[in-house]
Amino acid sequence: MLGPRPLAARKGRGAVSNLQGRYEVNGREEFDDGWERDEDGDAPVVKTVVTDEFAKTILSRNASPDIPFNVSLNPYRGCEHGCIYCFARPTHSYLGLSPGLDFESRLFAKVNAAEVLRRELAKPGYVPEHIALGVNTDAYQPCERELRLTRQVLEVLHECQHPVGLITKSSLIERDIDLIAAMAHKGQACAAITLTTLDPDIARTLEPRAAAPARRLRTIRTLAQAGIPVSVSVAPIIPFVTEPEIEKILEAARDAGACGAHYVVLRLPWEVNPLFQEWLQAHFPDRAQRVMNRVRDLRGGKDYDSDFSKRMHGEGVWADLIRQRFSKAVDRLGMGEFRGRFGRLDGSQFRKPVVVPPRVVKQGGSGAGQLDLF
Repeated sequence: MLGPRPLAARKGRGAVSNLQGRYEVNGREEFDDGWERDEDGDAPVVKTVVTDEFAKTILSRNASPDIPFNVSLNPYRGCEHGCIYCFARPTHSYLGLSPGLDFESRLFAKVNAAEVLRRELAKPGYVPEHIALGVNTDAYQPCERELRLTRQVLEVLHECQHPVGLITKSSLIERDIDLIAAMAHKGQACAAITLTTLDPDIARTLEPRAAAPARRLRTIRTLAQAGIPVSVSVAPIIPFVTEPEIEKILEAARDAGACGAHYVVLRLPWEVNPLFQEWLQAHFPDRAQRVMNRVRDLRGGKDYDSDFSKRMHGEGVWADLIRQRFSKAVDRLGMGEFRGRFGRLDGSQFRKPVVVPPRVVKQGGSGAGQLDLF
Protein backbone atom coordinates (compact mmCIF):
# COMPACT_ATOMS: atom_id res chain seq x y z
CA MET A 1 0.00 0.00 0.00
CA LEU A 2 1.42 3.34 -1.03
CA GLY A 3 1.59 6.24 1.39
CA PRO A 4 3.85 9.07 2.57
CA ARG A 5 7.20 9.01 0.80
CA PRO A 6 9.89 7.70 3.17
CA LEU A 7 12.75 10.05 4.00
CA ALA A 8 15.80 9.11 1.99
CA ALA A 9 18.97 10.88 0.90
CA ARG A 10 19.04 12.26 -2.64
CA LYS A 11 22.28 12.02 -4.58
CA GLY A 12 23.94 15.41 -4.90
CA ARG A 13 21.48 17.17 -2.61
CA GLY A 14 21.70 18.13 1.06
CA ALA A 15 18.02 18.42 1.95
CA VAL A 16 16.00 15.24 2.21
CA SER A 17 12.65 16.90 1.52
CA ASN A 18 11.02 20.02 0.12
CA LEU A 19 9.77 21.12 3.50
CA GLN A 20 6.94 23.63 3.33
CA GLY A 21 8.01 27.23 3.94
CA ARG A 22 6.29 29.02 6.81
CA TYR A 23 4.74 31.64 4.52
CA GLU A 24 3.21 29.26 1.99
CA VAL A 25 -0.56 29.51 1.84
CA ASN A 26 -1.29 25.99 0.62
CA GLY A 27 -0.17 22.94 2.55
CA ARG A 28 1.82 20.16 0.84
CA GLU A 29 2.43 16.56 1.80
CA GLU A 30 4.93 14.16 0.24
CA PHE A 31 3.21 11.10 -1.20
CA ASP A 32 4.84 8.11 -2.86
CA ASP A 33 2.63 7.02 -5.77
CA GLY A 34 5.34 4.79 -7.21
CA TRP A 35 5.84 6.83 -10.39
CA GLU A 36 8.67 9.13 -9.35
CA ARG A 37 11.44 6.60 -8.83
CA ASP A 38 14.03 5.26 -11.24
CA GLU A 39 14.80 1.60 -11.95
CA ASP A 40 16.93 1.33 -8.81
CA GLY A 41 14.18 2.75 -6.65
CA ASP A 42 16.00 6.03 -6.03
CA ALA A 43 14.20 9.35 -5.67
CA PRO A 44 14.04 11.42 -8.88
CA VAL A 45 16.92 13.75 -9.70
CA VAL A 46 16.21 17.38 -8.81
CA LYS A 47 17.56 19.66 -11.54
CA THR A 48 18.92 23.14 -10.85
CA VAL A 49 17.11 26.12 -12.37
CA VAL A 50 18.67 29.61 -12.30
CA THR A 51 16.35 32.59 -12.83
CA ASP A 52 17.55 36.10 -13.68
CA GLU A 53 16.65 38.75 -11.13
CA PHE A 54 17.09 42.51 -11.40
CA ALA A 55 18.00 43.92 -8.01
CA LYS A 56 16.94 47.39 -6.89
CA THR A 57 19.66 47.54 -4.23
CA ILE A 58 22.69 45.32 -3.67
CA LEU A 59 24.26 46.27 -0.32
CA SER A 60 22.66 44.81 2.81
CA ARG A 61 23.28 46.31 6.23
CA ASN A 62 22.98 44.78 9.68
CA ALA A 63 23.46 45.95 13.24
CA SER A 64 24.19 42.55 14.79
CA PRO A 65 26.81 42.93 17.54
CA ASP A 66 28.09 39.36 17.03
CA ILE A 67 28.95 39.79 13.33
CA PRO A 68 32.30 41.43 12.38
CA PHE A 69 30.88 43.43 9.46
CA ASN A 70 28.02 45.84 8.88
CA VAL A 71 27.70 45.60 5.09
CA SER A 72 27.36 42.52 2.90
CA LEU A 73 26.75 41.74 -0.76
CA ASN A 74 25.17 38.59 -2.19
CA PRO A 75 25.02 38.16 -5.98
CA TYR A 76 22.72 35.13 -5.65
CA ARG A 77 19.68 33.90 -3.75
CA GLY A 78 19.69 30.20 -2.97
CA CYS A 79 22.84 28.09 -3.13
CA GLU A 80 23.55 24.92 -5.10
CA HIS A 81 26.19 23.77 -2.63
CA GLY A 82 23.26 22.36 -0.66
CA CYS A 83 24.81 22.61 2.82
CA ILE A 84 22.13 21.22 5.09
CA TYR A 85 23.07 23.52 7.97
CA CYS A 86 22.91 26.77 5.98
CA PHE A 87 21.35 29.55 8.07
CA ALA A 88 20.16 31.24 4.84
CA ARG A 89 17.74 28.46 3.92
CA PRO A 90 14.74 30.15 5.60
CA THR A 91 15.13 33.17 3.30
CA HIS A 92 13.59 31.14 0.47
CA SER A 93 10.35 31.16 2.47
CA TYR A 94 10.01 34.86 1.67
CA LEU A 95 9.87 33.88 -2.01
CA GLY A 96 7.06 31.39 -1.45
CA LEU A 97 9.52 28.52 -1.95
CA SER A 98 10.79 25.70 0.21
CA PRO A 99 13.94 26.15 2.33
CA GLY A 100 14.61 22.50 1.50
CA LEU A 101 15.30 21.26 -2.02
CA ASP A 102 14.03 24.51 -3.56
CA PHE A 103 16.77 26.49 -1.80
CA GLU A 104 19.52 24.46 -3.46
CA SER A 105 17.85 23.93 -6.86
CA ARG A 106 15.77 27.06 -7.59
CA LEU A 107 18.33 29.85 -7.64
CA PHE A 108 18.10 33.55 -8.46
CA ALA A 109 20.99 35.46 -10.03
CA LYS A 110 21.15 39.23 -9.56
CA VAL A 111 22.36 39.86 -13.08
CA ASN A 112 22.66 43.63 -12.60
CA ALA A 113 24.63 43.36 -9.34
CA ALA A 114 27.72 45.20 -10.65
CA GLU A 115 25.65 48.01 -12.17
CA VAL A 116 23.65 48.57 -8.99
CA LEU A 117 26.87 48.48 -6.95
CA ARG A 118 28.35 51.24 -9.10
CA ARG A 119 25.30 53.41 -8.48
CA GLU A 120 25.39 52.81 -4.73
CA LEU A 121 29.12 53.57 -4.45
CA ALA A 122 28.62 56.75 -6.48
CA LYS A 123 26.02 58.25 -4.14
CA PRO A 124 27.13 61.64 -2.74
CA GLY A 125 26.90 60.58 0.89
CA TYR A 126 28.45 57.13 0.53
CA VAL A 127 31.09 56.33 3.15
CA PRO A 128 33.30 53.27 2.38
CA GLU A 129 33.00 50.44 4.86
CA HIS A 130 34.42 46.97 4.28
CA ILE A 131 31.97 44.73 2.42
CA ALA A 132 31.56 41.03 3.18
CA LEU A 133 31.06 39.23 -0.15
CA GLY A 134 29.17 35.93 -0.17
CA VAL A 135 27.62 35.73 3.29
CA ASN A 136 24.00 34.74 2.90
CA THR A 137 24.80 32.39 0.00
CA ASP A 138 28.15 31.44 -1.47
CA ALA A 139 29.27 33.92 -4.11
CA TYR A 140 31.31 31.16 -5.80
CA GLN A 141 28.67 28.48 -6.21
CA PRO A 142 28.66 26.41 -9.43
CA CYS A 143 26.60 28.78 -11.62
CA GLU A 144 29.16 31.54 -11.04
CA ARG A 145 31.47 29.78 -13.50
CA GLU A 146 29.22 30.85 -16.37
CA LEU A 147 27.48 33.95 -14.97
CA ARG A 148 30.61 35.63 -13.50
CA LEU A 149 28.55 38.02 -11.35
CA THR A 150 31.00 37.82 -8.45
CA ARG A 151 33.85 38.54 -10.84
CA GLN A 152 32.02 41.64 -12.10
CA VAL A 153 31.42 42.86 -8.54
CA LEU A 154 35.09 42.38 -7.68
CA GLU A 155 36.10 44.35 -10.77
CA VAL A 156 34.04 47.30 -9.51
CA LEU A 157 35.52 47.06 -5.99
CA HIS A 158 39.03 46.77 -7.43
CA GLU A 159 38.49 49.82 -9.63
CA CYS A 160 37.20 51.83 -6.66
CA GLN A 161 39.83 50.47 -4.25
CA HIS A 162 37.04 49.47 -1.90
CA PRO A 163 37.84 47.05 0.98
CA VAL A 164 36.27 43.59 0.72
CA GLY A 165 36.36 40.33 2.63
CA LEU A 166 35.35 37.09 0.91
CA ILE A 167 34.11 33.87 2.47
CA THR A 168 33.56 30.71 0.47
CA LYS A 169 33.96 26.95 0.38
CA SER A 170 34.62 26.89 -3.36
CA SER A 171 37.93 26.60 -5.21
CA LEU A 172 36.48 28.90 -7.88
CA ILE A 173 37.79 31.85 -5.87
CA GLU A 174 41.20 31.02 -7.36
CA ARG A 175 39.94 32.35 -10.71
CA ASP A 176 39.87 35.86 -9.25
CA ILE A 177 43.27 35.85 -7.56
CA ASP A 178 44.51 38.53 -9.96
CA LEU A 179 42.00 41.01 -8.52
CA ILE A 180 42.04 39.84 -4.89
CA ALA A 181 45.85 39.67 -4.62
CA ALA A 182 46.23 43.19 -6.04
CA MET A 183 43.76 44.51 -3.46
CA ALA A 184 45.33 42.48 -0.64
CA HIS A 185 48.70 44.04 -1.44
CA LYS A 186 47.12 47.41 -0.56
CA GLY A 187 45.42 46.06 2.56
CA GLN A 188 42.01 46.11 0.87
CA ALA A 189 41.12 42.40 0.74
CA CYS A 190 41.20 39.19 2.74
CA ALA A 191 39.53 35.80 2.44
CA ALA A 192 38.14 33.01 4.60
CA ILE A 193 37.66 29.41 3.49
CA THR A 194 34.98 27.39 5.28
CA LEU A 195 36.24 23.95 6.29
CA THR A 196 33.68 21.98 8.26
CA THR A 197 35.25 18.53 8.12
CA LEU A 198 38.26 16.69 6.71
CA ASP A 199 36.21 13.55 6.09
CA PRO A 200 35.17 13.42 2.40
CA ASP A 201 32.32 11.00 3.14
CA ILE A 202 30.74 13.35 5.66
CA ALA A 203 31.33 16.35 3.39
CA ARG A 204 29.63 14.56 0.49
CA THR A 205 26.33 14.46 2.40
CA LEU A 206 26.76 17.60 4.53
CA GLU A 207 27.83 19.91 1.68
CA PRO A 208 27.12 17.79 -1.42
CA ARG A 209 28.07 20.23 -4.20
CA ALA A 210 30.85 22.16 -2.49
CA ALA A 211 34.55 21.53 -3.06
CA ALA A 212 36.00 18.48 -1.30
CA PRO A 213 37.94 19.14 1.94
CA ALA A 214 41.32 18.38 0.32
CA ARG A 215 40.51 20.81 -2.51
CA ARG A 216 39.66 23.56 -0.02
CA LEU A 217 43.00 23.07 1.72
CA ARG A 218 44.70 23.47 -1.64
CA THR A 219 42.73 26.68 -2.16
CA ILE A 220 43.95 28.02 1.19
CA ARG A 221 47.52 27.27 0.09
CA THR A 222 47.03 28.92 -3.31
CA LEU A 223 45.56 32.09 -1.81
CA ALA A 224 48.24 32.31 0.86
CA GLN A 225 51.02 31.88 -1.70
CA ALA A 226 49.50 34.73 -3.69
CA GLY A 227 49.90 37.02 -0.68
CA ILE A 228 46.23 37.06 0.29
CA PRO A 229 45.56 36.93 4.07
CA VAL A 230 43.37 33.84 4.47
CA SER A 231 41.70 32.36 7.51
CA VAL A 232 39.74 29.16 8.04
CA SER A 233 36.12 29.20 9.14
CA VAL A 234 35.34 26.06 11.12
CA ALA A 235 31.60 26.43 10.80
CA PRO A 236 29.42 24.97 11.90
CA ILE A 237 30.76 22.71 14.61
CA ILE A 238 28.26 19.82 14.82
CA PRO A 239 28.45 17.74 18.00
CA PHE A 240 29.53 14.12 17.42
CA VAL A 241 29.68 14.70 13.64
CA THR A 242 32.37 17.31 12.93
CA GLU A 243 33.19 18.39 16.49
CA PRO A 244 35.79 15.62 17.08
CA GLU A 245 37.88 17.09 14.22
CA ILE A 246 38.35 20.64 15.57
CA GLU A 247 42.08 20.35 16.26
CA LYS A 248 42.83 18.35 13.10
CA ILE A 249 41.02 20.90 10.91
CA LEU A 250 42.99 23.77 12.44
CA GLU A 251 46.29 21.94 12.03
CA ALA A 252 45.57 21.12 8.39
CA ALA A 253 44.53 24.71 7.66
CA ARG A 254 47.65 26.09 9.37
CA ASP A 255 49.87 23.74 7.37
CA ALA A 256 48.16 24.99 4.20
CA GLY A 257 48.94 28.61 5.06
CA ALA A 258 45.93 29.93 6.99
CA CYS A 259 46.94 32.72 9.37
CA GLY A 260 43.73 32.82 11.40
CA ALA A 261 40.59 30.94 12.38
CA HIS A 262 37.12 31.36 13.79
CA TYR A 263 34.19 29.06 14.49
CA VAL A 264 30.42 28.91 14.90
CA VAL A 265 28.49 26.13 16.59
CA LEU A 266 25.52 24.62 14.76
CA ARG A 267 22.61 27.02 14.41
CA LEU A 268 19.07 25.75 13.76
CA PRO A 269 16.82 28.77 13.11
CA TRP A 270 13.32 28.33 11.72
CA GLU A 271 13.10 25.66 8.99
CA VAL A 272 16.78 24.71 9.31
CA ASN A 273 15.85 22.74 12.43
CA PRO A 274 13.46 20.16 10.88
CA LEU A 275 15.59 19.96 7.72
CA PHE A 276 18.72 19.19 9.72
CA GLN A 277 16.92 16.59 11.82
CA GLU A 278 15.66 14.91 8.64
CA TRP A 279 19.25 14.84 7.38
CA LEU A 280 20.42 13.30 10.66
CA GLN A 281 17.82 10.54 10.43
CA ALA A 282 18.79 9.81 6.82
CA HIS A 283 22.57 9.77 7.29
CA PHE A 284 23.30 9.23 11.01
CA PRO A 285 20.26 7.45 12.49
CA ASP A 286 22.44 5.75 15.09
CA ARG A 287 23.52 9.04 16.66
CA ALA A 288 20.71 11.42 15.71
CA GLN A 289 19.22 11.62 19.20
CA ARG A 290 22.64 11.99 20.78
CA VAL A 291 23.51 14.89 18.47
CA MET A 292 20.27 16.72 19.21
CA ASN A 293 20.67 16.19 22.96
CA ARG A 294 24.08 17.85 22.83
CA VAL A 295 22.71 20.67 20.63
CA ARG A 296 20.12 21.34 23.35
CA ASP A 297 22.87 21.30 25.98
CA LEU A 298 24.52 24.10 23.99
CA ARG A 299 21.26 26.04 23.73
CA GLY A 300 19.95 26.06 27.28
CA GLY A 301 17.66 23.09 26.67
CA LYS A 302 16.21 24.42 23.40
CA ASP A 303 16.94 23.50 19.80
CA TYR A 304 18.03 27.07 19.15
CA ASP A 305 18.53 30.38 20.96
CA SER A 306 18.79 33.48 18.75
CA ASP A 307 20.16 35.74 21.50
CA PHE A 308 23.09 37.74 20.08
CA SER A 309 25.33 36.82 23.01
CA LYS A 310 24.73 33.08 22.58
CA ARG A 311 23.73 32.17 19.01
CA MET A 312 27.24 31.85 17.53
CA HIS A 313 29.00 29.95 20.32
CA GLY A 314 26.25 28.57 22.55
CA GLU A 315 26.23 28.46 26.33
CA GLY A 316 26.94 26.08 29.19
CA VAL A 317 29.64 23.53 29.93
CA TRP A 318 29.90 22.06 26.44
CA ALA A 319 30.07 25.49 24.81
CA ASP A 320 32.89 26.42 27.19
CA LEU A 321 34.71 23.18 26.35
CA ILE A 322 34.51 23.88 22.61
CA ARG A 323 35.69 27.44 23.16
CA GLN A 324 38.67 26.27 25.21
CA ARG A 325 39.62 23.57 22.71
CA PHE A 326 39.43 26.02 19.84
CA SER A 327 41.28 28.85 21.58
CA LYS A 328 44.07 26.63 22.85
CA ALA A 329 44.56 25.07 19.42
CA VAL A 330 44.63 28.49 17.70
CA ASP A 331 47.20 29.81 20.17
CA ARG A 332 49.33 26.67 19.96
CA LEU A 333 49.35 26.85 16.16
CA GLY A 334 50.06 30.58 16.05
CA MET A 335 46.86 31.40 14.19
CA GLY A 336 45.82 34.45 16.20
CA GLU A 337 47.09 36.94 13.61
CA PHE A 338 43.76 37.19 11.79
CA ARG A 339 41.77 38.41 14.81
CA GLY A 340 40.17 41.72 13.88
CA ARG A 341 41.86 41.84 10.45
CA PHE A 342 38.54 42.13 8.63
CA GLY A 343 37.78 45.39 10.44
CA ARG A 344 41.27 46.71 9.69
CA LEU A 345 40.95 46.66 5.91
CA ASP A 346 41.96 49.99 4.39
CA GLY A 347 39.19 52.14 2.96
CA SER A 348 41.19 55.37 2.88
CA GLN A 349 42.07 55.01 -0.82
CA PHE A 350 38.45 54.66 -1.93
CA ARG A 351 37.45 56.56 -5.05
CA LYS A 352 34.03 56.77 -6.59
CA PRO A 353 33.41 54.82 -9.82
CA VAL A 354 34.20 56.69 -13.01
CA VAL A 355 31.41 55.04 -15.00
CA VAL A 356 27.96 55.05 -13.41
CA PRO A 357 25.14 53.41 -15.42
CA PRO A 358 21.82 55.27 -15.39
CA ARG A 359 18.97 53.88 -13.37
CA VAL A 360 16.38 52.28 -15.64
CA VAL A 361 12.90 53.42 -14.61
CA LYS A 362 9.87 51.65 -16.01
CA GLN A 363 7.37 54.11 -17.40
CA GLY A 364 3.79 53.77 -16.25
CA GLY A 365 0.60 54.57 -18.12
CA SER A 366 -1.41 52.79 -20.78
CA GLY A 367 0.75 51.41 -23.52
CA ALA A 368 4.00 52.85 -22.12
CA GLY A 369 6.95 50.86 -23.34
CA GLN A 370 4.65 48.41 -25.13
CA LEU A 371 6.20 46.66 -28.10
CA ASP A 372 4.18 45.98 -31.24
CA LEU A 373 3.24 42.29 -31.24
CA PHE A 374 3.94 42.05 -34.97
